[in-house]
Amino acid sequence: MESLVADKEEMTWHVACRVADVPEDGGACVLINGHQIAIYHFARRNEWYATDNECPHRRQMALSRGMIGSQGDEPKVACPFHKKTFSLRSGQCLNDDTYQITTFPVLVTDGMVYIGV
Repeated sequence: MESLVADKEEMTWHVACRVADVPEDGGACVLINGHQIAIYHFARRNEWYATDNECPHRRQMALSRGMIGSQGDEPKVACPFHKKTFSLRSGQCLNDDTYQITTFPVLVTDGMVYIGV
C-alpha cells in the first residue's frame, strides 16, 4: 500500500494486532497513542487499509464496523449509520465533498499488522 506520509523516516510503525484479529472483508478497531484507528482486510482485493475510526458526519466511532466494497476501482468503506462512504486510499468522502478521514499506511508481516503514524 502506498504511504500517504511524505517522509517515511519520520513515520513510526506501531504493532496494531494479529492478522487473525481482523475479519476477512471486514474491519476491526485498535487504539494507538489514544487514537482509535480502523483496520480493514479487503481480502477480495488482497489489500489492507487503515483510517480514522470516527465518521466525521456525526462524530461516531463506527467506521471499523462499516461495510467495505468498491466504487469502480476505488476501495471504500460505508459508515454503518448514515452510509457516508469514504475512499480507503485517500480518505475523501465519495458522496459528500465536505467530509474526509485520515488514512494510515499499513504493513503486514509475519502474521502481524503494523500501522504507520
